[in-house]
Amino acid sequence: MSAPTLFDPEVPAATTAAGPRPGPFVIPLPAGLDLINSNQRMHQRERSKLTAKIRTAAVEAVSECPSLVDALAAAKPGPLFDRGHILGVLCPSTYGRRRDPANWYGSFKAAVDGLVDAGLFDDDDHTRVVGPDMRLGKVVKGGQLVLVISGLEPGEDPLGYGAVHS
Repeated sequence: MSAPTLFDPEVPAATTAAGPRPGPFVIPLPAGLDLINSNQRMHQRERSKLTAKIRTAAVEAVSECPSLVDALAAAKPGPLFDRGHILGVLCPSTYGRRRDPANWYGSFKAAVDGLVDAGLFDDDDHTRVVGPDMRLGKVVKGGQLVLVISGLEPGEDPLGYGAVHS
């Protein structure tokens, strides 16, 4: 068996030695969760229901991670992160097709809103959150979203381009 990687959804979310701030945390949402794709044409009511399910799934994923629960308790009464970078990994259900992870932005957005609901951030505006930067991950039966959250210092640019305004 190969060593687990940061994008391996079987690895439970955990803190690593990244300095005085927490993270990165790997938060896998449940495999098989219905997702929102911008290529779908759906009624607003159906879209709202999916958004609520994804948002709730993100809150539950945070609450099921002991290291995140401990970090949130230590950060109380404030949020866990003042600023952070979110990497969103879309794990497709099958091989062999081209994918555009940005088409699932609605799903990533709902999941990020769930992170705010769970207390990781006060809000998900540009002053607090960089991302989600969406990438394609490995195949997972049923498909899956995985969020990787890293804390940022004030003014820190996680991408190193000097283009991120904080």
